[in-house]
Amino acid sequence: MADVIVVGAGLAGLSCAIGLQRHGLTVTVLEAADEVGGRVRTDLVDGFRCDRGFQLLNPSYPAVRRYVDLPALELQSFAAGVAVGGDAGTTTVADPRREPRLIGRSLLSGYVRPLEVARLAAWAAPALGPVPRLLGGRDTTLAESLDDAGVGGRLRDEILEPFLAGVLASDDGSTSAAFVRLLLRAFLLGTPGLPAAGMSALPRQLAARLAEPVRTGVRAEAVTGCSVKTADGELTARAVVVAANPTAGLTDLPRPRMKGLRTYWFATEEAPRADKLLVVDGRRNGPVLNTAVISNVAPSYAPPGRHLVQATTLWPTDATEAEVRIQLTRLYGRSAGAWDLLIRHDIHEALPEQPAPLVTRQPVALGDNLFIAGDHRDTASIQGALVSGHRAANAVATALSS
Repeated sequence: MADVIVVGAGLAGLSCAIGLQRHGLTVTVLEAADEVGGRVRTDLVDGFRCDRGFQLLNPSYPAVRRYVDLPALELQSFAAGVAVGGDAGTTTVADPRREPRLIGRSLLSGYVRPLEVARLAAWAAPALGPVPRLLGGRDTTLAESLDDAGVGGRLRDEILEPFLAGVLASDDGSTSAAFVRLLLRAFLLGTPGLPAAGMSALPRQLAARLAEPVRTGVRAEAVTGCSVKTADGELTARAVVVAANPTAGLTDLPRPRMKGLRTYWFATEEAPRADKLLVVDGRRNGPVLNTAVISNVAPSYAPPGRHLVQATTLWPTDATEAEVRIQLTRLYGRSAGAWDLLIRHDIHEALPEQPAPLVTRQPVALGDNLFIAGDHRDTASIQGALVSGHRAANAVATALSS
């Protein structure tokens, strides 16, 4: 019998199991799916790597720097900027510190208006200050916070809000402003990218550190005290950590509200753009929140001589594939009608909501040696998942040692 059973082999569960091992505890990890990763998975389709939903790994996350072997993942980075679709094609706005070659194009874009830039910079400034100070101030919704700071104009309407809609899986401005500043901090301090073998390389790397292999294909049907009921029988341990889907109902906690995304993966013979920029629609004339030529960023995601394009919308949505292709045709300036649809991912529960005021640390100990982990206990991010797993591991170790 293991000391601890961890239910769920997503990032939080794997992080927890690694932490428990460091405390000298034996661990059994159960996973209902056929592979580790939870929401961080990659499908191989006709030689293309299609992550389950458009995802990025930000190397500036403190937990990523601490717990992940980034060089081993061979991270391939996006350009630090966006291409903005408008009436006359696309224009480019990039970070002058990291993309000095794009300064001229950014200045000519029409989006670098001194007053708008100054107000946005003043609003975002807390993101680069001490995190405790950022989190210690008054928190409101993103929309209210931007309004109060006088942030408006084309920079907000055509770049900031369309970009954030894809990051937050929400376009209504209801997300916590403090949470958005935390995300901006990560974007300002690091350039997100994709592992050479797909996002699934991250959970696989974590799983490889476990002394006992994850038991995949084992679904937890119920958790009672320190016992886990499965179709194959009942398992017991000194403690149980539930790190499964937070809406699975394995604990008595209220189920968190989740937000969804839909991602289309298209194969093309020719790349519709030559750069590594994320493309957003400044006019918001269609369902697509963002799109990118993934094979420009990560050549390992496509077979030689072919290209991979992702397009992401909110979920649920009534938008059709035809509407998505029409919008992509406008954004790229060339027809997307003949592109091959490789797969469509409907991620109904992509991210937990992060309303204001933001609560960054929710309890992980539920009593009677039952614990919980997941980004819904910290922040809706890879950072939050990794941190919550290690918080749960520390709590378990403390409880068992006493």
